[in-house]
Amino acid sequence: MPQGAALNWLLTAALAGGLARGFSGFGAALIFVPLASIALGPQGAAPLMLLLEVLAIAILTPAAWRLADRPQVGLLALGALVGTPLGAAILVHADPVALRWGVTFAVLALLGLLVSGWRFRGRPSLPATLGVGLAGGVLGGVAMVSGPPVMAYLLGQAGPSWRVRASFGLYLAAGGVIAGIAYAAAGLLTPALTAPFLLAAPVYGLGIWLGTRMFGLASERAFRLGCYAMIALAALLGLPLWDGILR
Repeated sequence: MPQGAALNWLLTAALAGGLARGFSGFGAALIFVPLASIALGPQGAAPLMLLLEVLAIAILTPAAWRLADRPQVGLLALGALVGTPLGAAILVHADPVALRWGVTFAVLALLGLLVSGWRFRGRPSLPATLGVGLAGGVLGGVAMVSGPPVMAYLLGQAGPSWRVRASFGLYLAAGGVIAGIAYAAAGLLTPALTAPFLLAAPVYGLGIWLGTRMFGLASERAFRLGCYAMIALAALLGLPLWDGILR
């Protein structure tokens, strides 16, 4: 059971991640994993993020299945099927402190990708689709942050925005299932997550509810910039450099 400062960081991570998830549909893991790693380490934070997302995935997947480009999502998932166990192996065997540094820099790099507005401009191909799925799988296995490279790839393609959103949601669902299998096989889904989950889940749900209620109170651009700022702050606070102060 996290206590003291560790408990505060866990609940802060859950609320901030839920706010981002509820408003924009992205950024939860980019915020949650660095902050929760202060309390639980990355080997606890990433599997806990997966457990928190189970309900959202279950609710959103049926609609995404009907609207998505399922053949392309299948290829992305096939790449993730290879990449996710590699990421999970890194999560299990890497030094926790070194891994927290790595997660922070990965999150900041992915934030740079989101902020830059870069989009894939080439023609979608089998190798490119599998490669993007593989990269997303590795990042998902390490820290549940598979979304940004896949979103950049999908947004660069011709097609209606509703299909892009549905394809992305379906990929996240497939990635969540693959991550669950990989984490279970690696021994990361343990009873020790029960107490943190019971503490964080209601706060995460509250954050999602607040995020959805906040939608429309200001411009989408303002809230998106707010999400970017929260991601950056979460990544920087998650650095082991501050452990003597924050813990």
